[in-house]
Amino acid sequence: MSLRFDVVTLFPEMFAAVTGCGISRRALERGLWRLECWNPRDWAENAWRTVDDRPFGGGPGMVMQAKPLERAIDAAQAARQDRARVIYLSPQGRPLTHRRVAELAAGDGAILLCGRYEGVDERLIERRVDEEISLGDFVLSGGELAALALIDACVRQLPGALNDEASAVEDSFVDGLLDCPHYTRPELYEGLAVPEVLLSGHHENIRRWRRKQSLARTRERRPELFAEWLAQRARGLSKEEAQLLREIEAEELCGRDSAT
Repeated sequence: MSLRFDVVTLFPEMFAAVTGCGISRRALERGLWRLECWNPRDWAENAWRTVDDRPFGGGPGMVMQAKPLERAIDAAQAARQDRARVIYLSPQGRPLTHRRVAELAAGDGAILLCGRYEGVDERLIERRVDEEISLGDFVLSGGELAALALIDACVRQLPGALNDEASAVEDSFVDGLLDCPHYTRPELYEGLAVPEVLLSGHHENIRRWRRKQSLARTRERRPELFAEWLAQRARGLSKEEAQLLREIEAEELCGRDSAT
């Protein structure tokens, strides 16, 4: 079975962003993945197709009702003919990581529940949601943008989705570090030159430079990610990694000395 995502959403038209554009569109055309959208308004119980109501206890905004959402989930599972994992895109969920993306991409997919308004009736979450996933510590107008990001991240992991398979292997976070900087023509742009090593044609020197840049960037920009990467190397760094880190620390020290 190819990777399949079923999305419960009030705005299925938003998902044209992944079915009609770029890598995800080409992968869809190649049959590498599937997408179905389920609008809970189709299971509303009145002529106005209402799927929300005022929150008990008062407060601003509206809350999505459990029953239309549960019926949409039931329909998605019936169409899939499996008990697919239901993922609710929520700022209260665990942050999405490359590791979780890789796990999802290696499976059969999931049913993605996209909330709106003030959120979803908690009883629906208790009854049907298996996992909550967040893109970060901020709030979006709905779960659709988060679902689109999750789908795109998963699809690009599929064999055959990228024109160059090495692109996915060399992405940021694949080995726990940020990616190195990249350059293209012209060699000189507004007085800024491409690093000489990238013009040298010496593949080993280029590989080493890129690894060093990746280490330095992660150490500087994402110290918590760098600390996690170090912790995962319980048996110690490789000789090259240890040497590169010594060079990075020496360059930082030299930079501080020259600044004073």
